Amino acid sequence: MDTDKPGRPAHPAEEPERAFFGRRKGKRLRGEQERRLADLLPALRVDLPPDGAPLDPRTLFPALAAPPEAVWLEIGFGGGEHLAAQAAAHPGIGFIGAEPFVNGVAKLLAAIEARSLRNIRIRDADVTALLARLPEACLDRVYLLYPDPWPKRRQRKRRFVSDASLAEIGRVLKDGGLFRFASDIDDYAGWTLVRTLRSPILTWTARGASDWTQPFPGWPGTRYEAKAVAAGRRPTYLEFARLPRGSGPAA
Repeated sequence: MDTDKPGRPAHPAEEPERAFFGRRKGKRLRGEQERRLADLLPALRVDLPPDGAPLDPRTLFPALAAPPEAVWLEIGFGGGEHLAAQAAAHPGIGFIGAEPFVNGVAKLLAAIEARSLRNIRIRDADVTALLARLPEACLDRVYLLYPDPWPKRRQRKRRFVSDASLAEIGRVLKDGGLFRFASDIDDYAGWTLVRTLRSPILTWTARGASDWTQPFPGWPGTRYEAKAVAAGRRPTYLEFARLPRGSGPAA
């Protein structure tokens, strides 16, 4: 285990008992990647208040000229292609990316530096602790794109989507806020749809079959998605909206 690397886990005490991710590190990092992890990441890292207090995500973007007009969260951003593209297209929105895989963080840092992006903050640890500290109705959008499907039956308890995680996502979303999910694994798409349809606070926005076979508006794509399509797998795109609070007994 690398215990003295810049990209080592920064919050080991906050890890859940059952991790929803696999490896933390892949190929050996190059010099520039190590430099960014050492020099750039500390200024962008999202740390949680030590006293257990809630974390207002609007306070995370001092580099912006004004408070962000909205805050979006991407859970497991992979190589960061989608996150960087969205941040460049929406400079007035604050973006939080959560990704424990060091090599993915290094790729996003390279994009941030190359494109001079000032509206991204990074949580380089499991997102569960972050979600628990966010106040209610503080996010406008949450993305979960091509998460690890954990395909074996004994592994499925490690899938991020669960009744509990959907409840947390619904809690932090503003009324009308969107949760967007994409996967090229039909079983995981079905798994997510079943659990979201039984959620009392999220509603599926689809009106026709094309709504879950076509990418989201303004979709920049991801490297993983391109590989999946090249391999003959068809992605599924699911969008859910947060129901208005007070609209029902469970809201």
